[in-house]
Amino acid sequence: MAPTAPGRESEIAVLREQIDALDAEMLVLVNRRASVAQAIGELKRADGSPAFRPDREAAVIDGLKARNAGPLPGESVAPIWREIMSACRALETPTRVAYLGPAGTFSELAALGYFGSSIVKLLCANADEVFHATSAGAADFGVVPVENSSEGVVTRSLDLFLTTPLIIVGETSLYVRHNLLRKVDSSDGIVAVCAHPQALAQCHAWLSHHLPGVERRPVASNAEGARLASLDPSLAGIASDRAASEFGLHLVAPAIQDDAHNRTRFAVVAHPDAQPQPKATGHDCTSLVVSVPNRPGAVHDMLVPLKVHGVSMTRFESRPARSGQWEYYFYVDLQGHPDQPEVAAALAELREVSSFFKLLGTYPVDSH
Repeated sequence: MAPTAPGRESEIAVLREQIDALDAEMLVLVNRRASVAQAIGELKRADGSPAFRPDREAAVIDGLKARNAGPLPGESVAPIWREIMSACRALETPTRVAYLGPAGTFSELAALGYFGSSIVKLLCANADEVFHATSAGAADFGVVPVENSSEGVVTRSLDLFLTTPLIIVGETSLYVRHNLLRKVDSSDGIVAVCAHPQALAQCHAWLSHHLPGVERRPVASNAEGARLASLDPSLAGIASDRAASEFGLHLVAPAIQDDAHNRTRFAVVAHPDAQPQPKATGHDCTSLVVSVPNRPGAVHDMLVPLKVHGVSMTRFESRPARSGQWEYYFYVDLQGHPDQPEVAAALAELREVSSFFKLLGTYPVDSH
């Protein structure tokens, strides 16, 4: 590499001094913000208000994005301020978040991306434990995968909404980049590939082409597969870059997912007694689960209130009710918030024609 010209070095030195001065100013401002957050925390504790409000933080980030004049890209604003808000929130009350462990899972990446890194982590063995920890109050929030762009819904997460009191208060999504990880830097001699069943399905074509005949071993999480691979050189895991670093593994093959645009959507769940329903932000989603009588035209009748009141449906999934009567639960996402008259009217009419109706939550979604 050619050395930097003396004139350029002096220019860079001057600019670096400016950056150092700006960093010092920002540190002062961030600490001033932290002091105000502490004062807010004391008031919240006095009246029992929750420290984390998804709608409030969404409004803050939306406002900053709207005022951003560059050159910082708009998509960089949210993660920067989430970390600042996370650190300030921790001064009020540490936020306890349950998600699928061990360290290095995509659920962990989703949790850190949504809440920031200044949280108390509760690593769980499966989705059932995430729901239990959050229902019992051991965690303030849980983060669970609910849908993948290539493999569809995560059925266990959906089923657990029926048997627990938890509601959805937020959502986040990740581009899921699967990597083949191993203790040795080679794909020769792999006896089994260990990963979550969803990851194995999302990499089916690649595995069939590059590792035909190799056992695909389902485990509780991708990070667990990486952990097993770190203990046995005959095994490989499918997991994130973070898991490779966490367990000291070689990245034998990057981005082996069959869909280059593979995304997973995660729900942020909480107990309704501890976390109020987020207020309307102008870009909200309302999730519910319903069942209708097993008779001709029942599903049509369920959809009529949405059409009449002009409410858009963004997701519609069915799950068997396991009653032996060929009955189904329908998981529905609607665009809007119950505070909007048209949404409230549609929900009221939908409740009337349903044999089962449960509002799973209303929460802000990313508007950009």
